[in-house]
Amino acid sequence: MTVSQVSVDTEYYFPEISREIDLFAADEPVWQALDRLKEFVADTIRPNIPEFVQPGIPLAFHVAMIDGQWFRQGFRVECGASSRGRFRVVKDDEPVEEAVLICAGAVFADMQAELGPGVVVESGALVKGPVIVGRDTEVRHGAYIRGDCLVGQRCVVGHATEVKHSIFLDDSKAGHFAYVGDSILGRDVNMGAGTKLANLRFGPGPVVVQAGGRRIDTGRRKIGAILGDQVQTGCNSVTNPGSIVGRGSVIAPNATVAPGVYDVRSVIR
Repeated sequence: MTVSQVSVDTEYYFPEISREIDLFAADEPVWQALDRLKEFVADTIRPNIPEFVQPGIPLAFHVAMIDGQWFRQGFRVECGASSRGRFRVVKDDEPVEEAVLICAGAVFADMQAELGPGVVVESGALVKGPVIVGRDTEVRHGAYIRGDCLVGQRCVVGHATEVKHSIFLDDSKAGHFAYVGDSILGRDVNMGAGTKLANLRFGPGPVVVQAGGRRIDTGRRKIGAILGDQVQTGCNSVTNPGSIVGRGSVIAPNATVAPGVYDVRSVIR
């Protein structure tokens, strides 16, 4: 399945990143972006974690980046109906829309993280870099992000969700109890609670994908799922390594998705 079939136009999804073409190419299988992800993140990341963060130690206080500068005080944090349940920074009685907030109790394993404007990292989250997190994304309580992850704008990495070596395009959400390993989520994907994108096959050798009567060797020992734009997964669904799901598809609750390529707007039960 090529980039165009899952509709992953990274120039649109990551306008603040200048090297999109080095990650995706239209004339190759989309999963090959994962082969370049580590180098791409290393070349693109601009770490901006405050210097007083101690790797591996929970932050003892809220910190906020306002107008490019980190503050420990001089602001307050609100969360309620007026903010639609999202934490936000208030300074001089006015919400600071593009403030970056790292809540007390969040943990960074290292300093190799870039947080875009409006990002919120809640208490109890653990981030192991290198990681790039785009504008207005929420990293919620209990989230675990590790190693060469690229998360777009307005995404959610939710409670008890683990993300490893993966790509989220804009507006994609893994809100509750999910596992996303060596996977790509297209634009506006929504993963139901408990969805698992398994990334390691039981047997030896690389993952092979069935497509159009052909067997395609991905060349990867670990590969999770490629979910096209606007794919929705039901609660407790599981994809096997090498599940390539076309845009607009629906995976039913409790479904187990076999490896292979699924057409656009498929219903998988």
